[in-house]
Amino acid sequence: MGSVAMDSDYGVPRELSALQKARALYRPDLPPCLQVYCLCGGQQGTTVKVEYGDAAIAAIAADVAGAHVISHAFPHTYGQPLAHFLRKTAAVPDATVITEHPVVRVGVVFSGRQSPGGHNVIWGLHDAIKAHNANSKLIGFLGGTDGLFAQKTLEISDEVLSSYKNQGGYDLLGRTRDQIRTTEQVNAAMTACQALKLDALVIIGGVTSNTDAAQLAETFAESKCSTKVVGVPVTLNGDLKNQFVETTVGFDTICKVNSQLISNVCTDALSAEKYYYFVRLMGRKASHVALECALQSHPNMVILGEEVAASKLTIFDITKQICDAVQARAEKDKNHGVVLIPEGLVESIPELYALLQEIHGLHDKGVSVENISSHLSPWASALFEFLPPFIRKQLLLHPESDDSAQLSQIETEKLLAQLVEAEMNKRLKEGTYKGKKFNAVCHFFGYQARGALPSKFDCDYAYVLGHVCYHILAAGLNGYMATVTNLKSPVNKWKCGAAPITSMMTVKRWSRGPAASQIGKPAVHMASIDLKGKPYELLRQNSSSFLMEDIYRNPGPLQFEGPGGETKPISLCVEDRDYMGRIKQLQEYLEKVKSIVKPGCSQDVLKAALSAMASVTEMLTIMSSPSFSGQATI
Repeated sequence: MGSVAMDSDYGVPRELSALQKARALYRPDLPPCLQVYCLCGGQQGTTVKVEYGDAAIAAIAADVAGAHVISHAFPHTYGQPLAHFLRKTAAVPDATVITEHPVVRVGVVFSGRQSPGGHNVIWGLHDAIKAHNANSKLIGFLGGTDGLFAQKTLEISDEVLSSYKNQGGYDLLGRTRDQIRTTEQVNAAMTACQALKLDALVIIGGVTSNTDAAQLAETFAESKCSTKVVGVPVTLNGDLKNQFVETTVGFDTICKVNSQLISNVCTDALSAEKYYYFVRLMGRKASHVALECALQSHPNMVILGEEVAASKLTIFDITKQICDAVQARAEKDKNHGVVLIPEGLVESIPELYALLQEIHGLHDKGVSVENISSHLSPWASALFEFLPPFIRKQLLLHPESDDSAQLSQIETEKLLAQLVEAEMNKRLKEGTYKGKKFNAVCHFFGYQARGALPSKFDCDYAYVLGHVCYHILAAGLNGYMATVTNLKSPVNKWKCGAAPITSMMTVKRWSRGPAASQIGKPAVHMASIDLKGKPYELLRQNSSSFLMEDIYRNPGPLQFEGPGGETKPISLCVEDRDYMGRIKQLQEYLEKVKSIVKPGCSQDVLKAALSAMASVTEMLTIMSSPSFSGQATI
């Protein structure tokens, strides 16, 4: 059986401040379908109904064109239906009632970078397990996936959880390598689950961790291992988004903490009137954190990686954009400002991305860091030599396990600040710029927010997801992700469910000439900002006033109660991502049509219905075809 390392600090009671103690007393509410009440014999629990959706719809939800590739890679877990959890009294005749709650043994592991709110997933899972059968066990793996492979465990109890409820960090269990990918790792995970006799393994993480969870579920099913695998969407980057997942645990907290820091910088810039602040924000390749923070704090500019990639802007194009903005502000006697930069920007700039790919290819060939520059192609070598020494050194770092650059280590903000300063000095000498000497200050807001106390929204969301994980297990589902939708509404209107992780997968394609293409492996891929979406539209509507009017906004420090306690991400609130809710709404419309158009209705009503339905059917058939929804080349 598993063991706890004697020198480990995992699970040790924390020394809490008065504020943390008050937080630890807060118990999140549950949506009506999950609310716990007393059952016969004094045992607590819930009686939940499960409504299953159309398996065919779920199977092709994310990637119609890649469906055959995904089904081939995941024959045992592809094509499973969506699940929607309902209260016992819900009038849904086809729903299945979960009545059996035997003793279960459930394992849980943190996989991926820490994200505020992760501890509450474990708390919610623990409460749900114990509420339905007091003899059930929740077993945490110490040190992330390495602890899973080595079977280092800690039994989770209410006493162990007491000083971690509503607190930040991942230090209850810890995390390490963040992957379950190789054959050896998958086999070690299966061996651990079998040795510990686990009924389920819950993996808490982002896109990469949930892709690994899907592969693990598939392998377990193929090997007839009885352990079910469940994924939970927890990542501060906010890039695990699709029709089933509206946002991730940790995103709200990271944006609120960063937005206050940005607002403080904005106030300082406005007060000193002589500095331009270049602020780089954590968030990996997608710019969701930068977009949300811009909507909350109103800096003068935000450079989004998705905009840069879509317009194929070079580093010199971006520099000119910023310089033109600095010059326009100087003409209004404003010699200060704040510019936000996502950490993934470097991979969105075409020439820098191509340079990184060439460097990574040389790493793969075993070329030493000292010799890489001499092996670069002529154009890459010229670009490399143009860049400042500090950037060259950072670009040469070995890539991450997913082959992306070490984005947190590449100081793009300093690169842009230097390039803008050089250009503004040139314009000053030429007399085309009449403002004051350009002064830049650079910041990276990343690790400061990662271990923050989670927002009330993240505490609630994570706790509810923990409960959902138990009901996925109780329903006997494997390879699913816990989901909660309608999140912009109060908790009592949240909708809980589960979606097959394979339904969130896509297959990337890379063009290799006019007739050739390379197809990647199915995976849950990072979701970029939708440049046609409402959050981006809202930013663009206000970008001119943000740039010139200094309408800085300070949301204040993260609050658990009071005016800011109930706020949620602006990008979440302006979007309409309640997928299951809209499916229900459509079903209601169809039922209404059936009730109106029936034998006895007028010829005019029948004619109008046939015409409308024919048009809608034709349009939906076209939109559902693989050629319409085929993946764009990269």
